[in-house]
Amino acid sequence: MPGLLGAKAQMFGGSADWTSFFSLMLVMVSVGGLVVFGLIFIWVFGREFSDKTVYDMLSLPTSRMTIVIAKIITAAYWSLALVVMAFLLMLGVGTVLQLPGWTAATILDGMRLLLVTGCLTVLLCIPFGLAASIARGYLPPVGIIFLVMVLDQIADRLGYGPYFPWDVPALYSGAAEALTGAAPTPLGATSYILVGLVGFISLLATGLWWKYADQT
Repeated sequence: MPGLLGAKAQMFGGSADWTSFFSLMLVMVSVGGLVVFGLIFIWVFGREFSDKTVYDMLSLPTSRMTIVIAKIITAAYWSLALVVMAFLLMLGVGTVLQLPGWTAATILDGMRLLLVTGCLTVLLCIPFGLAASIARGYLPPVGIIFLVMVLDQIADRLGYGPYFPWDVPALYSGAAEALTGAAPTPLGATSYILVGLVGFISLLATGLWWKYADQT
């Protein structure tokens, strides 16, 4: 197992220690999180249409915006809970493997990077909930996830990664540099503002769609 971890670490230009272990985890959260969190958002919104329960929900004396916000909070909670569980599992595995480089600063910095990367990714997954609502199901939004991932790669190769919101978590966490071996790309306030705008506009658009769209 240590040999396998060492081989993985060498792939990302590091060694088998806690820092490289966190780098590997950040790659999983920033890249794989888009798929996993996106599927959670799609399921939370799309299942109402697949199970034909949306009509019962819309007949409740509850604001539709409240329903949308509750769904987003639920999906965000489970997404971030997965990040926390992965962090705790990683601590256990790293301890069993007796990885070198354990310091309180390293662990706290790794936890901060994981949580912030997870939060950024969650904001960028709200549009998939909107897509599931508009499509009234699961499959089209899943296709959108993979389309975004392709566009992510194109934007990164063209040097527009800091301005393509879905590329920001990987650039913030350093996962993009770990995968490509490129020099770190500095992120300005514009990058984080774009991520926030994607989340806010998607939340607002989802609420308006649930409120005004024809649900017949």
